[in-house]
Amino acid sequence: MSRLVELHEVGRQSPWLDNLKRNWITGGELARWVERGCRGITSNPTIFQKAMTSGDAYDNDLAELAAGGVGTEESYWHLVTSDISAALRVLRPVHDTSAGTDGYVSVEVAPELAHDAAATVEAARHLHARIDAPNLYVKVPATSAGVDALRVLTTEGHSINVTLIFSLTRYEEVIEAYLSGLESRSGDLGDISGVASFFVSRVDTEVDRRLEAVGTPAARALRGRIAVAQAKLAYAIFRRCFSGPRWAALAARGARLQRPLWASTSTKNPAYPDTLYVDNLIGPDTVNTLPEATLEAFEDHGTVARTIDADLDAATAALEGLAKVGVDLDDVAEVLEAEGVAAFAKSFDELLETLAGRATELTA
Repeated sequence: MSRLVELHEVGRQSPWLDNLKRNWITGGELARWVERGCRGITSNPTIFQKAMTSGDAYDNDLAELAAGGVGTEESYWHLVTSDISAALRVLRPVHDTSAGTDGYVSVEVAPELAHDAAATVEAARHLHARIDAPNLYVKVPATSAGVDALRVLTTEGHSINVTLIFSLTRYEEVIEAYLSGLESRSGDLGDISGVASFFVSRVDTEVDRRLEAVGTPAARALRGRIAVAQAKLAYAIFRRCFSGPRWAALAARGARLQRPLWASTSTKNPAYPDTLYVDNLIGPDTVNTLPEATLEAFEDHGTVARTIDADLDAATAALEGLAKVGVDLDDVAEVLEAEGVAAFAKSFDELLETLAGRATELTA
C-alpha cells in the first residue's frame, strides 16, 4: 500500500494535488497521480500562470481563439475551464466511489473580486453554470467580502472551497457562514459540499521573520512551531462547530461537513523537515493539498499517524508564548491575507499580458 493510500485509509485524510497543467491531463500524468492515491486537485491563478507560460501546450487553442476575435480574458477562462473540465472527468470516478466526499477539482474566481461580495457571488454562479459538474469546487477567498459571498452561495446550493484562511477568528466566521447558509436553504442538503482552506507554511514564514526580529531566546524557541499549533487549534474548532444539536439538525437533512483543508503545506524553510506540514496534521475528516514535490517526499519518508489532535495543550501554549514575546498573530493574518490576494492578482494580470502577447505572435 502506498503512503498516500495509507494516509486516506488509515489516517482518514484525503491527499489532494496542488497543481494542474494541460500536459499532465493529455499525457496521463494526472491519472497516474490518482492511481497513486491523490483524491482531488486544487488550482489558482499562480498555478495557471506557470502552466500557460511554460511550453506550447496551449498555443493551438489560443491561436484559434485569437483568430476568432475572442478577447484575452475570455481566452484565459476558455483555457482554464477546458483544463478544469478535463480534470473533473479524471477525478469523477473518485467522486462517485466516495459518495461525493472526494474527487473534487477547484477553480478560483478572478482575484480582482476579492473585496466585492456581490461580484464574487455572480462570478461563482457563472463558473458553476459554465462547468456543470457535481465534483466542482469554486474557490472564493476568505476576505470579509468572501465570507459574505460564501453564505449566499451556500444558501443557493453551490459547493465552495473557501481559500486564504490565516486566522482562527476568520476560520470561525467561515464555518458560521457555511452553517447559516445551510440553515437558510430548504429541503435536502446532501448535494452541497465544501472545504475551508487553512494556510499553514506561510504563517511560519511570516511569524519566524518577526521572531528573528525580536531576537530573544524565548522568541527563537518558537520558530517553526506556530503554523502547526494554529492548525491543530483550528481542527479543535472544526470538531466543536460540527457537533452538537445545531449540526445534528443539519446532518439529519443530509448536510455534509465543511472539511478543513491544509493548504500551503510545502516547507518554505529548508532547515525544516520537508514533510513537516503533512506528518503533523493528519486526522479524520481533513484534506491536505500538496504540490508534487511534497507528495513525493511524503511517499518516500512520511509517517502516517493521527497527529492533528495530539498535544493541544502545547499548541495553546505556543500561541500564548507568541503573544508574550510581542508577535500579534491577528496582524500576521491580515498581512498574509493581503499578500495572498495581491500575489494571485499579480499572477492573473501578468498571465493576461503574456497571453495577449502570445496571441499576437500566433496570429501574425
